[in-house]
Amino acid sequence: MDVVVCVKPGTLALEQRPMPEPGPGEVLVRVRRVGICGTDMHIFRGVQPYLSYPRVMGHEFSGEVVSSPAGSKLSPGEPVYIVPYISCGECSACRKGRTNCCMTISVLGVHRDGGLAQFVAVPEQFVFSARGISLDDAAMIEFLAIGAHAVRRADVKPGQRVVVSGSGPIGIACALFSKLRGGEVTVLDSRPERLALCRDKLGIQHALEVSAELPAKLLSITGGDMFDVVFDATGNPQAMENGFRYVAHGGTYVLVSVVSADIKFSDPEFHKRETTLLGSRNATAEDFALVLESMRAGKIPTAALNTHRASLSELPASLVEWLKPESQVIKAMVEC
Repeated sequence: MDVVVCVKPGTLALEQRPMPEPGPGEVLVRVRRVGICGTDMHIFRGVQPYLSYPRVMGHEFSGEVVSSPAGSKLSPGEPVYIVPYISCGECSACRKGRTNCCMTISVLGVHRDGGLAQFVAVPEQFVFSARGISLDDAAMIEFLAIGAHAVRRADVKPGQRVVVSGSGPIGIACALFSKLRGGEVTVLDSRPERLALCRDKLGIQHALEVSAELPAKLLSITGGDMFDVVFDATGNPQAMENGFRYVAHGGTYVLVSVVSADIKFSDPEFHKRETTLLGSRNATAEDFALVLESMRAGKIPTAALNTHRASLSELPASLVEWLKPESQVIKAMVEC
């Protein structure tokens, strides 16, 4: 079968590998769509902190069941999405239902080979029916679930002022699910075309470009109060530190992005505001199910998010182009 391998930073190669043989309790999936995200681009650039090379990337993917274990609810030909966070089910986090931060988590496409292949074998408990939505949409559930999880962590309530720093796919997901909960959403970014998408296609109330005047603008639109909930989805240490200044007294700050850096903040300001600081990692099956339900109900403008497309064989050349800001990628989709 064909696979695309990141051999080393900056090098993708189309290779032939044997078909996987599913083990006990595993589903063999014919991969149909793979979403490319910031993590994949970080792997390609060599700045992903949890990875060794070579690696078959791809953790946002959908496909069709080829075979499943005896007694499975999944039948051959059924469209499915994958929860790529392979958790142990036994550690302290898993026993609390926090499988997204399992102590020995193994993420497909990061810690182990992922979906940029024609076939994969995945433990059945991480494979779910995607009936009622397209394969394209099913491959977008994962990144949307990360945003949905962060919003659930923050417990966004109707009427709360929410600001999302960073309007890539994860930031967009935070904004969309905050909006679905009734939050009054503002999005920040340095890229005008992404802000235009948020305003014109996603219905975000305020979309502001990062500048020296930004803090004054934020004070103005909040009447001097700043924001009940702040999400950072930038992956930029300076932006993450700036976000502490956007939190209202009694507010919540959620760090969704992860960086290989120490993040500093003013302790007097942090205590004065009695800030709640949360980390948000990955998502749970519950979050995936919420995204699926929202898609089926037509609440997610997936057509506006899926901006680029390539075949598996075209990916090595296409990814280089997608890395360029002028390509204006939001979500690129690979067809297998």
